[in-house]
Amino acid sequence: MIGVAVIGYGYWGPNLVRNLAETQGAQLLYVCDLRKERLAAVHSRYPAVQITDDVEEVLRDPRVHAVAIATPVSTHFRLAMKALMAGKHVFVEKPMASTSDEARRMVEEAARRGLVLAVDHTFIHTGAVRKMREVVETGVGDVYYYDSVRVNLGLFQHDVSVIWDLAVHDLSIMDYVLREKPVAVSATGMSHVAGEPENIAYLNLFFDSKLIAHIHVNWLAPVKVRRTLIGGSSKMIVYDDLEPSEKIKVYDKGITLNGNPQKNGEKIHQMLVGYRTGDMYAPQLDMTEALGIELRQFVDCIEQNGTPIADGHAGLRVVRILEAATQSLADRGRVIELEQQRLIA
Repeated sequence: MIGVAVIGYGYWGPNLVRNLAETQGAQLLYVCDLRKERLAAVHSRYPAVQITDDVEEVLRDPRVHAVAIATPVSTHFRLAMKALMAGKHVFVEKPMASTSDEARRMVEEAARRGLVLAVDHTFIHTGAVRKMREVVETGVGDVYYYDSVRVNLGLFQHDVSVIWDLAVHDLSIMDYVLREKPVAVSATGMSHVAGEPENIAYLNLFFDSKLIAHIHVNWLAPVKVRRTLIGGSSKMIVYDDLEPSEKIKVYDKGITLNGNPQKNGEKIHQMLVGYRTGDMYAPQLDMTEALGIELRQFVDCIEQNGTPIADGHAGLRVVRILEAATQSLADRGRVIELEQQRLIA
């Protein structure tokens, strides 16, 4: 049985606690938070779980084999490194750290000590995103573009920009679904609240091939949209996370290229491009809660010395893009190369 503690019982912590309490092979021993009213809520609902505001108490307990960290991004590195140096496996919220240097040091520390480091890229464990990856690998042909929109009205964050809050989801999905990794990024955006981080941003990601990706994130939209388009040479995918059932739709639509044109007066584009319109199907999806799958995998990896799908390397790749996008944002969209990204497996 893997003894687990949750550090942080704010927005996401209750979801971690609820799932860990039900995860086979895990025993939830502690919940740690600085606010007494939150700990009182834990004690009321989970009386067998110990509550504390002292992280050191958690890390000293030999019964605790792993910790799940659900605290503000600025605290991830400090808490995760404390846990790793105490010999604890770590499950940390995304983004895994505030800088790529912090993320790299976390990865290196976990590897040095032979510990599991998992990053909570929740969406890649959903049935919809797993199906999307399957279709991309087997049915869309060459991927031409990845286009994602994630907008809503609020919730404004005071410590991170909309890129670090919302785009992190799309970057983690893209990292999982696409085999090819980006080599450069540019970003533009704006803050409409004085003294606060950017609340709207547009990211463009470039690859060695003709694939291009675009991500639009916004806290100031009148409607909530969670939609991704993937265009391939054979098929196209629409992923709408707000759809109650048919979240993934695969379209047999696209273009066909018709040989080499002869310059005999006929318009070249008419000879080159034709249009294909076929059927659409919506595959059946696994609707199991993603966080439960993810935490079960984390426990399994601890027991079997395995590697999570969203391991520290995946988290580092995402943080590096976020960091480069932030740099580009400050420089009005200058393209930032991601050459070092290729070094990460």
